[in-house]
Amino acid sequence: MTEKPASSSASYAAAGVDTAAGDLAVELMKSAVSRTHTPEVFGGVGGFAGLFDVSALKAFHHPLLATSTDGVGTKVAIAQAIDKHDTIGQDLVGMVVDDIIVVGAKPLFMTDYIACGKVVPARIAEIVTGIARACEATGTALVGGETAEHPGLLAPDDYDVAGAAVGAVEADAVLGADRVRDGDVVVALASSGLHSNGFSLVRHILAQNGIGFTDRSDSFGGQVGEALLEPTRLYTAPLLKVLQDPALAGAIHSLSHVTGGGIAANLARVLPLGSWVEVDRSTWSPTPVFRILSDLAGSTLESSEGTWNLGVGMFAVVAADKAAAVIAAVEAEGIHAWTAGTVSTASRDLAGFEQGAKGVDGGAVRLVGAYAE
Repeated sequence: MTEKPASSSASYAAAGVDTAAGDLAVELMKSAVSRTHTPEVFGGVGGFAGLFDVSALKAFHHPLLATSTDGVGTKVAIAQAIDKHDTIGQDLVGMVVDDIIVVGAKPLFMTDYIACGKVVPARIAEIVTGIARACEATGTALVGGETAEHPGLLAPDDYDVAGAAVGAVEADAVLGADRVRDGDVVVALASSGLHSNGFSLVRHILAQNGIGFTDRSDSFGGQVGEALLEPTRLYTAPLLKVLQDPALAGAIHSLSHVTGGGIAANLARVLPLGSWVEVDRSTWSPTPVFRILSDLAGSTLESSEGTWNLGVGMFAVVAADKAAAVIAAVEAEGIHAWTAGTVSTASRDLAGFEQGAKGVDGGAVRLVGAYAE
């Protein structure tokens, strides 16, 4: 007697992949994703490809598409350790969409990718719901995504997230180093904490001190892992308001998202060759989490300036006569902002400055002074 061949789904399940769990995850996240869909989105949730109506670009004189892709790094290890997954999505959107606003583009749509050892529907739904909430806050349609189960490659509770987004900007409105002028003011926008960079160093420091993510600590104000998962601040919507305000037209010349590489290197990327800035540390006090981690490491805040944002999530290089108005507009959106330096093109010795970064022949930046207490 010949046995009936196993179905393909049963064979896949035997290999460790549960397609039914994936379907359930989609159902759980469906309403959150749908809330990000503007009239430009066609086809709803679950298609092979996301469809977005770009006929609005006909109103542009010379439209350029802006795109960005990123992940959140080893911050996911903390989310996994304390089984809290509802903020990682905002981190992802912040890392991707806030790179698009840097060139002055309005984000249009985003897709996400989650690789995991095992699909746990509620967990996947938490992650994607967080992505959707942040997409909604930044005016970005979440038009598609993929959840891939990788048994044997990833442990059952392991996962990683990544995403990509597309935006649009008029060619003559692109922000960048070419707009920056001598005397421009460098405005710093406060971060909400670590955002999504430098977590390999964070994990190393905690391990060296025997501190677990589930431990409770008065210094961290509660559970260590939960404090470290403070979600990335989103800058897109507030900055779009400034860029679209007729009274502030042309005020912002360039923007810098302070992510991997730290403070000086990221600012140098959006300054013209031959210019320099001394960022004054005394104009702000780094968020407490940075002081706690530096103390645990037995190091200085200055030594981590190339790894952590130390309280500055974004820089805006602004026309001097509009700096006060830009700061007021950003603060009205709930983000603390302040003057941190001034662009100069005067000839000087640039020893000790960070000059350009990531293949960009940009300006030169160094941090000076001592941090405010």
